Formats: sequence, C-alpha cells, structure tokens
Amino acid sequence: MITVSRSGLVARVVATLLGAAVLLAGTTVGTDDMFPFGPFRMYAGVNGPNEDAPDLRVEGTDSGHRTVALDEQATGIRRAEIEENRDRYVAEPERLSAIVDAYRRRHPDALRLTEVRIVVRWHEIRASRPTGRYRDETVATWWVP
Repeated sequence: MITVSRSGLVARVVATLLGAAVLLAGTTVGTDDMFPFGPFRMYAGVNGPNEDAPDLRVEGTDSGHRTVALDEQATGIRRAEIEENRDRYVAEPERLSAIVDAYRRRHPDALRLTEVRIVVRWHEIRASRPTGRYRDETVATWWVP
C-alpha cells in the first residue's frame, strides 16, 4: 500500500479546493471562452420535442448583388461569438461593421459588401425529429455606408 505524506495530502486538498473554487466562479460569472472553467452554454438547454431548432448564420450582399457567407472562414469571427452577442447586434445593427471590417481584412480584393444581416434558420421539429422544412428570419440588418 502506498501512503501519501502529510504535505502531499495537504497539496492535493488545496489543489482540489482551488479547482472547485475556480469552477464555481466560472460557472456563476464566466463565459463560453472560459471553458472548462466557465459554462459551455451551447449544450446547456434543450428544445422540446415539437419546438423548432434555431441555426444562426451571418451573410452579406456584395456590390454585385451576390450573397456572401460571412462565416468563421470568411471573417475569422466564430459563430459562438455572434450568438453570444446576438441581442447587441439586434439592438445596435451598426455593430455588424466589425464583421465587414474582418471580411475586408481577409478578402481585400473582394467586391465591397453593401449589406450584412444575421439570419436565423428555424428547422421544424416534430416528435423530436426534423421534418426537412424550415423558415428563415432576419433578426438584424446593417447597410454598409
């Protein structure tokens, strides 16, 4: 049988209590970026068996009237960051200018964006199964000056 010295036991108890304190603090005031010591809200809730499931995306329209996907690959901005700040974008659509700036940095030769919008695609769910039907809802729009 292996025994642990008193100082080893104290160190383990202190490390456990410190880890628990950081976890508790992160859970109460943390954000997704602090995971695993903060909440990971993406999996924190569940829709009912007949509630539509949201799928958020950011898209824009360029000066050639084409729709441009403004996802992480195009802008460097993670979808989780957009979702976390969705209410701010809805209240102040001019905040979407940061997405335009990020897109321009990554695609300096692309056509100029004239509009940016946040769209939620609501996937219809019945009896906990997708039906294949959906509807799109634009929740924020900003026209690029």
